Amino acid sequence: MPGYKVHINGALVAGVLILLALVNFGLYRIDPQEVCTLLIICVLGALFPDVDTDSKGKRLFYSAMLILDVALIYLKQFQWAAYLGLLAILPGISAHRGWTHKWWAMFMVPLPMVVVPYYIYGMEFTTLLPYYFAFVTGYFSHLLLDREF
Repeated sequence: MPGYKVHINGALVAGVLILLALVNFGLYRIDPQEVCTLLIICVLGALFPDVDTDSKGKRLFYSAMLILDVALIYLKQFQWAAYLGLLAILPGISAHRGWTHKWWAMFMVPLPMVVVPYYIYGMEFTTLLPYYFAFVTGYFSHLLLDREF
């Protein structure tokens, strides 16, 4: 099975290829800050399937979640910090290669990134979809590299 470095590199390659395709078709205009954010989300999506086991990828994923959660608390975004905390503990309820390695989880896990802001804060889907698809792209790259398809 590929290690965390392969999954990170796979996510970066997949994310850059998708972004280049979107730019080529005129569907995306490059914003450097947003590109960095999307690539970080893509890498987190690639690391997520292995958070149900003791691994370097798990430690990297949860370190990023901790930094983000502390930042949200510092910014007094307590609801977002609570949502993040809830989502971060979900993999702990399964065995390795359980639901986190299923194709449907690739679509379901990042769904709260779109649903919660839309229903609770009234944000537009079009604003949220790039982040959803970045996570899905990273997740897909992980499952592809693990030969789950």
